[in-house]
Amino acid sequence: MDLTVRDLAVARGGVPVLEGISFVLSPGRALVLRGPNGSGKTTLLRTVAGLQPPFEGTVEGAGERIAYAAHADGLKSMLSVTENLRFWAQAFGTTDISSALSGFNLVALQTRLAGTLSAGQKRRLGLARLMVTGRPVWVLDEPTVSLDTASVQLFAEAVRGHLTAGGSALMATHIDLGIPEAEILDVTPFKALPQMSSADEAFL
Repeated sequence: MDLTVRDLAVARGGVPVLEGISFVLSPGRALVLRGPNGSGKTTLLRTVAGLQPPFEGTVEGAGERIAYAAHADGLKSMLSVTENLRFWAQAFGTTDISSALSGFNLVALQTRLAGTLSAGQKRRLGLARLMVTGRPVWVLDEPTVSLDTASVQLFAEAVRGHLTAGGSALMATHIDLGIPEAEILDVTPFKALPQMSSADEAFL
């Protein structure tokens, strides 16, 4: 099933930041959003993920099909690595965490409390949660923050495996993820035009 975005406009604080965005994200496809900081990439991702309503336009094929990962890792510091993954697996109605542990090189850390992990290890654990959700559409905001080169490669392999299994991924990032099949969408041309106030209109 496709994720379809039609003539989407998104707003931050009630002010439109992007408008006129349309794309279709099909199974097996990855789409990377590019654009300068503050251009609206996070707002677009949050809208697609259903965390805020569109200003205009529609998003179809999303809802319960999406697993969203933002800047926060979403970990419970007093639970171990394994317990965190089991918690999220149970929340999404799945049981297998073994592929998540191995996929993000967490096997040796599985008994460690999440609160004692380094920033990079926490990020790997936060991303490993995606693999236990069972959801086909991954929506990811700067997923490789705090990751070293080797961990970025682990992430790229996880995404490629997800695509091969029929999943899809929508990601905002400034770096090359090593996923050559990913398409690029630069959001800069979709910057919303400033809205005129009634006072401005009075001088037209």
